[in-house]
Amino acid sequence: MTPLPVPSLLVHGATLLTLDPDRPDPFVGWFTVGDDGRLSAVEEGAPPSGTAATRTVDATGMIVAPGFVSAHSHLFTSGSRGLGMDQSLYGWIEAMTAYTEKADAEDIYWTTRHGAQDFLRNGITTAYDFTDAGLVFEATSSSSSSYSNAVPAVEYQHAQLRAKADAGLRHVHSVMLAQGEFDLGEALAHVDETVARAADYADHPTHLGLAVSGTVQWADSPATAELEVAAMRRAGIMNQPHFLETPHGIAEQQAKFGWYRDAGALGPDLVFGHFIQTSPEIIAEAAAAGCGMSWQPMSNGRLASGVASIPEIRAAGMRVGVGLDDQSCTDNSDPFANTRFGMYLLRATRNDPSVMPVRDMLELHTRGSAEILGVDEHVGTLRVGRYADFLVVDPRDPDTGPVWDTYGTYVLACTLRNLKQVWSGGRLVAEGSTLTDPQAGQVSAETHARMRRLAEAVSPS
Repeated sequence: MTPLPVPSLLVHGATLLTLDPDRPDPFVGWFTVGDDGRLSAVEEGAPPSGTAATRTVDATGMIVAPGFVSAHSHLFTSGSRGLGMDQSLYGWIEAMTAYTEKADAEDIYWTTRHGAQDFLRNGITTAYDFTDAGLVFEATSSSSSSYSNAVPAVEYQHAQLRAKADAGLRHVHSVMLAQGEFDLGEALAHVDETVARAADYADHPTHLGLAVSGTVQWADSPATAELEVAAMRRAGIMNQPHFLETPHGIAEQQAKFGWYRDAGALGPDLVFGHFIQTSPEIIAEAAAAGCGMSWQPMSNGRLASGVASIPEIRAAGMRVGVGLDDQSCTDNSDPFANTRFGMYLLRATRNDPSVMPVRDMLELHTRGSAEILGVDEHVGTLRVGRYADFLVVDPRDPDTGPVWDTYGTYVLACTLRNLKQVWSGGRLVAEGSTLTDPQAGQVSAETHARMRRLAEAVSPS
């Protein structure tokens, strides 16, 4: 008989929050990780006597949960925090892109990698990343804006895929299509080239897929929606457009929902980013078509965008995930704070603590995000076959007091200070705030130096 392979990692003694919908938790238990970086066993109690592994972690007294999944992120903005401090969406975008518009492919590689390692350090192990297209953005008013007419450079966007893979952040890589007046053939050739370049990463464990960054919110013509659908069908990929986000020009934004309907976009592979300025009719139609949405609580508060109608959206049957959004409009990429902020916003505006239960909120930022992105067979829960992406959280340091309810302590009382370890694919990537990547210091140095150069290009001294 051939002996069974020895797991590469055994974790035991922790209270597990598996977020597995098919089994009750929390429970004190153990799990093993195979050489492929995926969970090979997840069980209650103590591991059987003689259970061996290449590495063993005693997590007694700790809480272990899946890594957070950000369903909506812009990693390239990591060098642009604290800008547009008192602006709404379009004013903030102009303040932030004033610098990145001067960036080249290598600049954007390093700022994206900086954002990816920031996510990992803070317990976000998977992200849907909207890449910078390298196009000029112009806000003509608080309710109107557009990108320059152009087809994005594939190499510029591809540099951001390389950065995520090099940082070790699991991701869905989302690219913007041609903007403005474009030739359909040229626009779709860009899609083909993007798909071909990404094929080099098809078997890379961090790369979970490609997607389209929809731009109907900024478009002047229904042709934009038609291009997005053509790209989706041509490449077999999902689309997450920023849509119904800003509180300005609401009637104009809502009218563009019809562009998606008429283009045949509505369906499970369309996930609306933000989806704040909705109507009951729009929610009902999107839900009936199987669309999802991604909710960014801290960003929506920072930019005064509003509070999404999450209770009504969930009641209608739409799938909901949660994202951290731009690191320059969430500024502190803290998924624990994002979770609480979303829950508190809904409770405060509805005067009802039951409108968003604690466990539900954590589910939205883990399994829910994985589900709307179509990657829940890989991430979002601690289940056999999923990647061993998990957090080790110690409620005793700093001490949060007695643990009356594990979900209550984890969501309401624990912070980044309690986050002791971040693991991705059974590999330790952060201990406290220290990354294990030997190039982490170089990434920070490159980002600071390159942003200084970009600032000088914008405002020469």
